[in-house]
Amino acid sequence: MTPETFTDTAMVRIIAGEEEHLAHNYHPLPVVISRGEGAWVTDVEGKRYLDLLSAYSALNFGHGHPAILAAAQEQLNRLTLTSRAYHNDRLGPFAAALAELCGKDLVLPMNTGAEAVETGIKVARAWGYRVKGVPVDAATIVVAHGNFHGRTTTIVGFSDDDSARDGFGPFTPGFVSVPYGDAAAIEAAITPETVAVLIEPIQGEAGVILPPEGYLRAVREVCTARGVLFIADEIQSGLGRVGETFACDREGVVPDVYLLGKALGGGILPVSAVVADRDVLGVIRPGEHGSTFGGNPLAAAVGLRVVEMLQTGEFQSRAKLLGEHLEAKLQDLVGHGVTAVRVAGLWAGVDIDPAVGTGREVAERLIARGVLVKDTHGQTVRIAPPLVIRATELDWAVEQLRTVLAA
Repeated sequence: MTPETFTDTAMVRIIAGEEEHLAHNYHPLPVVISRGEGAWVTDVEGKRYLDLLSAYSALNFGHGHPAILAAAQEQLNRLTLTSRAYHNDRLGPFAAALAELCGKDLVLPMNTGAEAVETGIKVARAWGYRVKGVPVDAATIVVAHGNFHGRTTTIVGFSDDDSARDGFGPFTPGFVSVPYGDAAAIEAAITPETVAVLIEPIQGEAGVILPPEGYLRAVREVCTARGVLFIADEIQSGLGRVGETFACDREGVVPDVYLLGKALGGGILPVSAVVADRDVLGVIRPGEHGSTFGGNPLAAAVGLRVVEMLQTGEFQSRAKLLGEHLEAKLQDLVGHGVTAVRVAGLWAGVDIDPAVGTGREVAERLIARGVLVKDTHGQTVRIAPPLVIRATELDWAVEQLRTVLAA
């Protein structure tokens, strides 16, 4: 589907303007959004859509949640940025609340998810050299096939997605990749120079891939037994999305390091963090890592409000109950244009039968019916609605999908 498909001149003009002046590092679906509220967005021509993507889980609390907007507006009127050259009165309370939510001691605030991952890598290496005693420049980190941790040059270097890697080498050494879901493969890959295992508890970009039951517990046991850090990338899966505060909670597992982002900014601005105990995160010394905007007072005020909202457990409970409801509805589509469904809380990967079309084609057809989803890896459609969505809205969305598949 191309902009020329539409007769809406405003939409065509806006998309054409983007195509003319933006680098083509994205291939957006052909819809131009101008407003959002709760689980709904409105395009430039006034048509409403149910948002089943939530900006890849950055909008867990929906568009324009009044409590988050109030925190941001109050802080906007006071102070937005100091840099970490000085203290500010918002960062300490945010760090304390986030550390408590995670059951950890320390927080290192950054901005984007990729920055959190890069920071986690640096922390793991510093810990390996300064605590574990790994020889200088010899540290390795075990990662998983199918991973998505961001798009910086270090991170894409240990991706097995050709579209992320091709043309961007040479890559940073020090990473060993093993099959996802195989704890025995992780154990076999660990050597005396291994400092960490970095995994997504649920692989999001890969298509909401759920590991086998017991995998996270086994990874935790292996890391403990072999003296390496367990780093959980909860940037998409964390903060209520899967019906628990963290996806690791589904197996009662606590990693050594949490990598957080997306929903931590409440859908207002980028906020990320690395959270760990003092014996791990305490290895970073002044001047070794930082960010001009990391930990800014506006981000801290918004992040604090997000943590306060999660402390009630309301959003986790909604995700759990509505996720069970959504899974039952989606399972009815298996054999009717859908080949498989994977669901964790309000997060689903729906594999489209190639006879019906690609994931992209199904996403484009849903636009015409007022539903926004996003494809990944050819045949999969991802569903991740704001946690404020209602069951009746989920029912309506699934019916639109059913109609598109039948057509």
